[in-house]
Amino acid sequence: MDNERSRYRIKARASVSNHVGRFERHCRETVDDGWHRDEELPLLRTETSIERPGSVITYNRSPDLPFDRSINPYRGCEHGCVYCFARPSHAYLGLSPGLDFETRLVARPEAPEVLKRELAAKRYKVAPIAIGTNTDPYQPIEKTQGIMRACLKVLAEAGHPVAIVTKGSLIERDIDILAPMAQRGLLRVGISVTTLDAKLCRLMEPRAPSPARRLAVIRRLARAGVPVRIMASPMIPALTDPEMEAILAAGKDAGAGTASWIMLRLPQEVSPLVQEWLAQHYPDRAERIMTRLREMHGGKEYDATWHRRMRGEGPYAEMVAQRFNVAVKRLGLKSNAPPMRCDLFCAPVLPGTQMSLL
Repeated sequence: MDNERSRYRIKARASVSNHVGRFERHCRETVDDGWHRDEELPLLRTETSIERPGSVITYNRSPDLPFDRSINPYRGCEHGCVYCFARPSHAYLGLSPGLDFETRLVARPEAPEVLKRELAAKRYKVAPIAIGTNTDPYQPIEKTQGIMRACLKVLAEAGHPVAIVTKGSLIERDIDILAPMAQRGLLRVGISVTTLDAKLCRLMEPRAPSPARRLAVIRRLARAGVPVRIMASPMIPALTDPEMEAILAAGKDAGAGTASWIMLRLPQEVSPLVQEWLAQHYPDRAERIMTRLREMHGGKEYDATWHRRMRGEGPYAEMVAQRFNVAVKRLGLKSNAPPMRCDLFCAPVLPGTQMSLL
């Protein structure tokens, strides 16, 4: 465990620990020596550092993803969802996927300028860009940094299609950009609703908007003409998966037109973090939940095999998939949205370059 983090009071954080990442050679642990026992520890607060990226568009070749490129304005996420599959990425920074992921954030304020440069490159071929696939672009830090909004302006001016995934209500701030993009066929938004239980949400996603607030976001986006997907993700066996139908119905009532779901994923350091969280908050269900997950991954806590990692296999996974299919059909939701337009793209003109006459 990181010695420095353990010297603080922890409030509204999902991680129970701050174990070092898998690339670190040493592990430190705090020992109570009996001194200063009556003194109140300072509150652990969020810290932000700055990164100047050489590139911002990340490409992937994963055959089970509906996109081949993405942007992440931030590293780490203050929403602090305990199950977040992006937590292991913090290990590459020499930080813990535990509390560090929630409290030591990295902002990339030059991302909009770098993005504009990448879109202007002659070799660039347009295709939808996904934002929010790793960390939430509308987490609280965006309110002061404004990096996501600046990136959206670049994409809107270039007529570039974009798909956004978020839990953040701050997305409402950008409806003035999002609505015109949607009218041009350049935008899709997915809102993740993991549970309708406000208490469970606060334990599991301590600094994300409440379920009711997220449904209100769907409603406001839909009224503005923005196509919205209700994402019942991740489904946690014996904890949130009984709510699947209710979540989908609530999303439909709020104005969502499409829906999707993903089973809980436990890659790398996420598994021990989730198990610690279960032991603290739901000890009566912890073993049952982990047993179900192992059943779906051939006895392992996680299987990263393409086309299996998102849903798992076996009777339980098939049952959840069937429930989803029945629910979306009954509710009139769709699983797939129409493709976004790529024919409106016009490469940005960089300062100091000559505009084409044609």
